[in-house]
Amino acid sequence: MVLSRSEIMARVRGKDTKPEWRVRAFLHAAGLRYRLHVRTLPGCPDLVFPSRRCVVFIHGCFWHRHPGCSSTRTPKSRADFWERKFLDNVQRDERVKDELRRLGWKVLLIWECETRSIGHLRNLIEEILKVPKSKNHRSGPNNEKI
Repeated sequence: MVLSRSEIMARVRGKDTKPEWRVRAFLHAAGLRYRLHVRTLPGCPDLVFPSRRCVVFIHGCFWHRHPGCSSTRTPKSRADFWERKFLDNVQRDERVKDELRRLGWKVLLIWECETRSIGHLRNLIEEILKVPKSKNHRSGPNNEKI
């Protein structure tokens, strides 16, 4: 069975991906607890630590264009379409990060290829733990509890 590009792309998951599961399992084993995909925050971050006002995005190297990563190849067919699509993704990522920072959130990012490295995962834990816990973490855009 040969699938069209559209059928292949339709099968790409937006959440609960293998890289997400790797990160979540590692953080959970380290005793860190988080909320998943909080839709009330800009960009619907993959992991949210409300008491620390810290969010984590787990970006796929292909879709979010990890600089220098071999997974960022552009498909040969309809290259103009893909270049525009990737540019839009990167620009949206920057807007979301800026908005979250304006709202007082610490924004962390781990790339799909980095989720296979214990060293990168340990660094992520260290970065999360650097963010002090706040006493009042009513943190949503309208001050609702997350």
